[in-house]
Amino acid sequence: MGKTRKLVIVGAGEFGEIAFEYFTYDSEYEVAAFAVERKYRSDDTLKGLPVIDFEDMEQKFPPSAYDVFVAVTYVQLNRARKRLYTACKDKGYHCASYISSHAFVWHNVRIGENTFIFEDNTIQYHACIGNNVVLWSGNHIGHRSVIEDDCWLTSHVVVSGFCRVGRGSFLGVNTTLGDHVTLPSDTVFGAGALTVKSLSEPGRVYIGSPAKPMEKTAYQQFGIQEEY
Repeated sequence: MGKTRKLVIVGAGEFGEIAFEYFTYDSEYEVAAFAVERKYRSDDTLKGLPVIDFEDMEQKFPPSAYDVFVAVTYVQLNRARKRLYTACKDKGYHCASYISSHAFVWHNVRIGENTFIFEDNTIQYHACIGNNVVLWSGNHIGHRSVIEDDCWLTSHVVVSGFCRVGRGSFLGVNTTLGDHVTLPSDTVFGAGALTVKSLSEPGRVYIGSPAKPMEKTAYQQFGIQEEY
């Protein structure tokens, strides 16, 4: 694929390396560098490219010439990725999204910035995927469903039609949502959890089929404040 745009990847962990591979071999982007916050940076190079301080990124790779992608996982229930995404926007960058050439995405699906969609995802008619979302491989997003900003869906998650997954949520492997289900913000579903009913309380952790809430909240589980 011809390279027409240049990219800096924010993050140099495993997800950063994966993002490098996918953008390099399946997108219009040429990756120019990695950026890491100064206090966390331990190397000067990765994949033969410079690893620079995030704080200096706009001086070395200005937003007029480079886009960015924030490759950070669901640590702190997606708060760390959200913080860096917001910081990149404040620096004036356009945040790139990646959509695998092996994903099925219907033509009227809306997809936000800094969103990463792996292979074998199926995203149906009039679905909407927000900003700063990761859909790992093999998920099904049903017709007219909405995945709000800052969510992380692992693999083989089924979101049926007319669903809404609240901002900052995490859905584990093989999560299943029936039709017309709404999840509030910061909902965490463990592997294999299933619900056919909407839930109302933000920041709860659910396990089992049917899904039942755990005593410990998502905020306690991830060691974060309740306010999004």
